[in-house]
Amino acid sequence: MRLALGTAITPALAWGGMMPESPEPDHDAWVREALHRHEGGLTHYAARLLRDRDLARDVVQETFLRLCAADRAAVDGHLAEWLFTVCRNRALDLLRKENRMATLRDEHLQLCLSPEPGPPEIAEHDEQSSLILSLLGALPDKQREVIRLKFQHGFSYQEISRITGHSVSNVGYLIHAGITSLRAQLIHGQAAKA
Repeated sequence: MRLALGTAITPALAWGGMMPESPEPDHDAWVREALHRHEGGLTHYAARLLRDRDLARDVVQETFLRLCAADRAAVDGHLAEWLFTVCRNRALDLLRKENRMATLRDEHLQLCLSPEPGPPEIAEHDEQSSLILSLLGALPDKQREVIRLKFQHGFSYQEISRITGHSVSNVGYLIHAGITSLRAQLIHGQAAKA
């Protein structure tokens, strides 16, 4: 069963209509609010991992179906972390199943860029973004993933540690090493232009 984006997922819908409504009257509202707040970020994250927007939507749908069945008390307080962890694990399961761990393409990364500024700012931003995205794409997978979780999704080192399974110190090292590499490449690229 495939749902349109933004479709309210209820526990009954999650189980094909065979599960009775949640005994908690506000459970459905809680799931709808989580869907509203996190669906876009999860879809972008899964799309970058999978390099396939439709498959990413399926993974996000499965993530929210699991949320419908989850005990709210076990998830409250770290909902975003829980959702990203479930989404990541499902995406990695699919990648392992298909045995196709690959680097991300720039066209998928463009999904997270904002088109708000005027034409001159857009042109400058596009040039800088293209350079940074190409440099980011050259980083090792682990560095690229933790940098995205930190700077595109705003997770703390500890949250990233729980999402990825890396130790907190390893997350810090991966982010530091990735940023150091990006900075060196940017400086080297600017010196070559001068």
